[in-house]
Amino acid sequence: MKYVDKMIMRYKAIRNKRFLQNTYSKKYAFVGFGSHSVNNLYPVLDYLDVPLKYICCKSPDKVELIKKKTGIATTVSIDEILNDGEVEGVFVSVAPKSHFDIAKKVLECGKSLFIEKPPCCFIEELNVLINLAEMNKVAVTVVGMQKRYSLIAQILVNRLNSEKCLSYNMRYLTGLYPEGDALLDLFIHPLDYVSFIFGDADVVGSDYVKQSDGGITLMLLLSHKNAKGMLELSTRHTWSHAEEWLSINTKGGIYVQEQMEKLRFYPKNGTLLGVPIEKIIHRQHLEMELFGRNNFVPTFANNQIYTQGYFNEIKTFVDAVEGKEYKKCLSSLQSMRSTYELIRTIKSIL
Repeated sequence: MKYVDKMIMRYKAIRNKRFLQNTYSKKYAFVGFGSHSVNNLYPVLDYLDVPLKYICCKSPDKVELIKKKTGIATTVSIDEILNDGEVEGVFVSVAPKSHFDIAKKVLECGKSLFIEKPPCCFIEELNVLINLAEMNKVAVTVVGMQKRYSLIAQILVNRLNSEKCLSYNMRYLTGLYPEGDALLDLFIHPLDYVSFIFGDADVVGSDYVKQSDGGITLMLLLSHKNAKGMLELSTRHTWSHAEEWLSINTKGGIYVQEQMEKLRFYPKNGTLLGVPIEKIIHRQHLEMELFGRNNFVPTFANNQIYTQGYFNEIKTFVDAVEGKEYKKCLSSLQSMRSTYELIRTIKSIL
């Protein structure tokens, strides 16, 4: 066998062994069995082989169906889960209006908490949860702001640390959202994303359009310490062509992000005696692809669950509960304060 073949086989063997050795021994519970959880969260738990001891749902008629489907003990009583000393970490992903009350119960029992967004409705409630976590010495809290854990977000944070950011534009456009609060359930994503990338923000300009069918369009001008940005947030477009687009203008060039799928960088040519070089000398247009999801190779790393950040947020939580070496938690309850301050300001405008 050729030397190169031996090296390839050895690499694959090491990679497979590392995957098999990454096991978890503590017990967990999951509160909720909705479509978001089934499509985005349970597949990660299954892939990581996280030991779920319980699933809790609100509908008694689903208990036996879920138990038969998953093979996991299923209950409608959250108290049954919280009174079980074996359970050290609890995932909560139910109707947003129920998150705060359930999170309070989990934290009062001193169990680590993974709570889907939004964890609560108001910053006052967020402060209650933070205080409960501190009072009961809860080991880990993670809020499901998965975009913070996306590969694109990490690239942007690392690059912008060494670049002078001038301004940005962001569009977050969806169809109508009659089933919930668009600001808390949908717009929290772009508001949290720009707060995470650029830091705390103040609203220095705003306008909005409300329509009788429940659709709303928000136009915001935000000021951060080192950047200013314009946001268009709307539920007056369409779900079939929903859009999340971000353009960042820096001293060295322009970043363009499309959804959480592509990130490109267009370097600037600079000036000569104050005159743009591109007006004097014709140069080939440069485009650098910093990230693009590979749709050709069907590996887990090319799956949207991974590129969107769901995998890393859950793995960060479980690794922390297990006491393993883990990536830094990017979305603790404490880290959500700036986002909720921004939301409170916007609510006062509407």
